[in-house]
Amino acid sequence: MCVGLPGLAISTEQGQMTGQGLEGFYRAGRRLLSRCRVRVSGREPLAVQARMTAADRARFVGTLRASPHSGPDPDIVVERIRQADGTERITLHSTALRPLRVPVEVALGTDLAELGAIASGAAPPELAASVGDSGLRWSGPTGGSTVTADPPPADALASAGLLRWEFELPPGGSRSVELRVRPEGAGPVRAVGRAAASPLAPAQASGDDPRVQQLLLTSVEDLNALLLRDPAHPSDLHLAAGAPWRCGPAPADALAAARMTLPLGTRLAAGTLRTLARTQLPGTGPQSGMIPGPRRDAGTHLPPGCTGTEATLHFPVLLAEARRWGLPDSETEEMLPAAERCLTWLRTTVGDGTYLSDPHPGGPVRCETQAHAHRAALLGADLLDACGRPGGTELRQWAQALRTAFREAFWIDDLGGGRPAAARAADGTPVPHLGAGAAHLLDTGLLGGGELAPGLLDKVQTEQLARLLGGPAMDSGWGLRGLAAKEAGYNPFGHRTGAVRVHETAIAVAGLAAAGYEKEASALLRGALSAAEAFGYRLPEMYAGEQRTDGSAPLPHPAACRPAATAAAAGVLLPVALAGIRPDAPAGTVTLRPVHCAPVGEIVLTGLRIAGAPFSVRVSRLGLAMVEEAADGLQLGV
Repeated sequence: MCVGLPGLAISTEQGQMTGQGLEGFYRAGRRLLSRCRVRVSGREPLAVQARMTAADRARFVGTLRASPHSGPDPDIVVERIRQADGTERITLHSTALRPLRVPVEVALGTDLAELGAIASGAAPPELAASVGDSGLRWSGPTGGSTVTADPPPADALASAGLLRWEFELPPGGSRSVELRVRPEGAGPVRAVGRAAASPLAPAQASGDDPRVQQLLLTSVEDLNALLLRDPAHPSDLHLAAGAPWRCGPAPADALAAARMTLPLGTRLAAGTLRTLARTQLPGTGPQSGMIPGPRRDAGTHLPPGCTGTEATLHFPVLLAEARRWGLPDSETEEMLPAAERCLTWLRTTVGDGTYLSDPHPGGPVRCETQAHAHRAALLGADLLDACGRPGGTELRQWAQALRTAFREAFWIDDLGGGRPAAARAADGTPVPHLGAGAAHLLDTGLLGGGELAPGLLDKVQTEQLARLLGGPAMDSGWGLRGLAAKEAGYNPFGHRTGAVRVHETAIAVAGLAAAGYEKEASALLRGALSAAEAFGYRLPEMYAGEQRTDGSAPLPHPAACRPAATAAAAGVLLPVALAGIRPDAPAGTVTLRPVHCAPVGEIVLTGLRIAGAPFSVRVSRLGLAMVEEAADGLQLGV
């Protein structure tokens, strides 16, 4: 899968596009080309290698024997370089000892279907082609597409959707054909992330474990491939949720991913905040101030959750932490009114109560939602105080009341030491299952001076949660399961009932490390790195939570986006968590709290950004951190 939004190209590892399933070239969710099959001398090349060379580019190599007496060795190598922008270069290399006359055919076709129709099995039949300038064209009720070739074909058959060439290949010679797929009347696709103005710094990692470097490199490439522009405000960039299923914006995912990528600069956070602020619901009703989002399935134990609630609580947190990483004061002030409306919605919705319930009548009080709300209140209060705005005291008082109530009402005692409830039903009955959502209790947020905000759990409860997250029921060996293996309804492929979600694994690693539970954090980290290696460092958003055994490999989830914004952003958070970087750009300080057990040995992170300037840090095999590059005047905090 080659991704450079709005372009997308999907094929099998053989390189041929057969028109089956999702195969094809897409632009903005419409399939411009569904078939692209190459035949040389009347045969399909034997596929020998398929490799991603970048997030938006793949290389396919095939071979064949064109000489009748060449023996077992191939004498033609067929190389296809495919890009997400709809360009494919087909090159024939001859290794024969005599000149070869080689006919080449490319069979093309399309249905111009929307991705959603294809995914649901409702794709229409292929359209009839017509011969156009240097290629073929197709037209449908909602538009058309064209394929042009350079050099132009010697023959073009519209009825068969076929382009033909006859090439003379001297000994050791090469000939190439370049195909370009475009919507009718449109110019070339230029992926946002390929522009010189990418908002993400090209950070790098080095050290004892090369997997960290590969994961960071691939993650940044995938994030650039998923960048979108706000059409009405093209300078504002944000992330699509993932390809191929969710190539549009998803507010909660975009905010979560932008927060995890703050070490690469604050421009993505600023663009995401501005874009979503424009969607904030106006007026004075109960939803006033919310950032709308769709409902999301929550598995078998709970009804679907509201991602709008999640996004509304993420917004002030991202703004507050972006300020700590160096977001300029002018941009903070610009987004502050929208953050205030989010916080006002929170306090208004809670009212005289203690908990933030689901926005739908009779909905549960979710553990994860309380963690997000508590963090939003504390970081929001910190932000309001810093900007001279009122409301901080009230938010802190409510957060204190929530902590006190939560530690009793949401903790279930049992013979194993207890656990947090996943939720409380409308009648107050606890929902006792243990899932990855509990990891959000450890993600408390960054305050000033390198200090983390207090969490909803006390010290004893936090220690017990760390033990549970690091235990075999939750740690699959490849990452954190969405639901503990011993719980009713566990399904290793269940996207909320057992599958490993990379985003939550990274949150657990960072939270455990920050709380001092390095053994559990290290085990989850090593599992995630092993999974990344197995997936070629392009982590899907989720994969099966089956227990890792000798010689096994993680199983991909058939419905997972790959790449996905939160999974790629997790590839940034994981190495940064090892270094424990906690900046306070307004105060001119940065605090380092590295993982002292050094689970991947020495690691050096270069090209990060704090206060808009490059920042580099080295963590030794002894777990000691040292700043190697920083902005002028940035001091090391205690």
